[in-house]
Amino acid sequence: MLQRNDVLAKAPVTLTLEKPAVGNKVLRNTYLLLSMTLLFSAITAGIAMATNAPPLHWMITLVGYFGLLFVVTRLRNSVWGLAAVFALTGFLGYTLGPILNLYLKLPNGPQVVMTALGGTGAIFLALSAYALVSRKDFSFMGSFLMVGMLVGILASLGAILFNIPTLSLAVSGMFILLMSGMILWQTSEIIHGGETNYIMATVSLYITIFNLFLSLLQILGVVSGDD
Repeated sequence: MLQRNDVLAKAPVTLTLEKPAVGNKVLRNTYLLLSMTLLFSAITAGIAMATNAPPLHWMITLVGYFGLLFVVTRLRNSVWGLAAVFALTGFLGYTLGPILNLYLKLPNGPQVVMTALGGTGAIFLALSAYALVSRKDFSFMGSFLMVGMLVGILASLGAILFNIPTLSLAVSGMFILLMSGMILWQTSEIIHGGETNYIMATVSLYITIFNLFLSLLQILGVVSGDD
């Protein structure tokens, strides 16, 4: 009887340790794949910049993005999901090349690009570190962030279609806040076992970093132009 009670007493401990172990494994795989996709994206962006590739039409960009995202989602549980992730991030990196070339032509373009890049890295590292160290559960932010993303996408489309620079700038500021929240939320989901697929976690964090960089780049470009 005493041995049986000991077993029952230890059982809950085993169960509570299972999720953190899975979360740590997903986190390691996610950060490894994320670093590789960021490097690959930088390479494709460099190719686009070196060849002076023209900017893609926003419709082509959206179709390519959502199409490749659909493929990643369908293949997320197979080895082909990795190839799909690199196809998606490589495509987005290529679309970034012409944008960077445009900003580099500004009087202090290199400074703007480097500041946006450094700001993106600092925000991502700081918020990720906070989520990892504090171990707080940010799952409550999920619904709010999804609604915010939908509003942001619709507003950005409106800014493009009706050519409203002020709205575009406001959307960039909104996306900086949303992407900051996404970093906290996605990292928390991985830690607490809400996201167990490292391929989808990687795509989520990559898109967050991508949008954060573009938003900072646009705002810094406008501020720099006003100086």
